Amino acid sequence: MPGDDRRKIEKGAALGVDSVIMDLEDGVALSRKSDARAVTAAALRELSFGRTEKLVRVNAISGPLWADDVAQTVEAQPDGYVVPKVEAADEIQRISAAIAEAESRNGWQPGGICLLAIIETARGVVNLRDIAESDSRLGALIFGAEDLAGDIGATRSADGWEVFYARSAVVIHAKAAGLQAIDTPYIDLNDLDGLAADTHRAAAMGYSGRLAIHPRQVGPIQQAFTPSADDIARAKRLLDAHAAHQAAGTGVFDLDGKMVDMPMVRAAESVLARARAAGLEI
Repeated sequence: MPGDDRRKIEKGAALGVDSVIMDLEDGVALSRKSDARAVTAAALRELSFGRTEKLVRVNAISGPLWADDVAQTVEAQPDGYVVPKVEAADEIQRISAAIAEAESRNGWQPGGICLLAIIETARGVVNLRDIAESDSRLGALIFGAEDLAGDIGATRSADGWEVFYARSAVVIHAKAAGLQAIDTPYIDLNDLDGLAADTHRAAAMGYSGRLAIHPRQVGPIQQAFTPSADDIARAKRLLDAHAAHQAAGTGVFDLDGKMVDMPMVRAAESVLARARAAGLEI
């Protein structure tokens, strides 16, 4: 949500989504940056977000605006900051140090405010390992396909092959570092079928979630990342069979004509973990 639009922030706070990002970067004109900081800080203090995580996207650490973004919003204690165009580990470390100072000054829990890094440039992609391991405050890597395509001079296409390497790399490095991986926004607001299909692909690749840029996108995204009743039943049946075979001293076994070993067991456990995260009874 644009950080200078109180009405849209209020709408986002009422959606019951996992997170709302109040944007101080691309969604706000340069002449409105100061206003956006004030509106965002007031919203953080005054609005009830319920179960929704409250995040603020700052301007790029490579520029001069981010320090004021943090200084003028951190006292309102957001749950975290989204950092765009991250290209090096020290960028995450710099904003983390600024947040740590505020936590110490206010007597808040150290590390209580998290960071999410958007990877959306060629340099960010090639430095993924260092970025992913840069700071204990970092909780997720976010893939930004549109900015990346512009950065490398690629033409965006429906199948996304021009950014497929980077989209995969973000997942691999996030999971290697124990972080969540959040997929890029789907920019065609009217193509909900395309959004659903592409989000199912993201879930199959290992992504933990996806950015939504309009309320109408929330439903298809949540559906794609939420296991169905059949998915849950299959996972539970596989895990029950695994437990029985383990008790009998059998490692690999056959279930419905398919070999089951530990990778399939871990996949089934992941299905149930996603179901629990969605609040489903399992």
